[in-house]
Amino acid sequence: MADQPRTSDSTSGAARSAPAAERNTSSILQVLKTHLPASGRALEIASGTGQHAAAFAQNFPAITWVPSDPSPDARRSIAAWAGEAGLENLKSPLDLDVMRDGWTASLEGSLDVVLAINLLHISPWAACEGLLRGAGALLRTQGMLYLYGPYRRGGVHTAESNARFEEWLHGQDRAWGVRDIGEVERAAAIHGLGLDEVIAMPANNFSLILRKS
Repeated sequence: MADQPRTSDSTSGAARSAPAAERNTSSILQVLKTHLPASGRALEIASGTGQHAAAFAQNFPAITWVPSDPSPDARRSIAAWAGEAGLENLKSPLDLDVMRDGWTASLEGSLDVVLAINLLHISPWAACEGLLRGAGALLRTQGMLYLYGPYRRGGVHTAESNARFEEWLHGQDRAWGVRDIGEVERAAAIHGLGLDEVIAMPANNFSLILRKS
């Protein structure tokens, strides 16, 4: 079953821990190791607890990692993970909300990578549109947008557990839901982003690799 959004205060101080991040970090790292540039600048949207940002920065020291989240609680947790990691290439979290007009204005220069993990299904479709619009504006040519989470294919769920998961999502917010890969691909093309690869992941999730044309 796809990852459900839960967090717990299982680490010290303000650093929170999400069971989903604990489960999926290693499999995501395996994908990133074959797709990330040797060096550059990466922005993570909706970094949540900060576990991913800390793990990515540790594993890719030649890439500058910029985490972000619109939630003050999340930013405190991200900062705590960054403080514990003590990595020069992991920056302080930014207050970014992809549903806010002009959210890219606080970022200087272009990016090599934009990542959003387990975001699109727990937010309205407008968040996907805002993310794609911003990524299209910020990424260098051939820069990568990495998306991770559960997706439909051809309008159909890839597992019965994902159909049940979507029912649960709708119970939380009717605007949430498991997105279709084709729908994301068409929306991305408007902003100069092409779907380069779809990678099946554990627990009926997918990694989507999109490139800026």
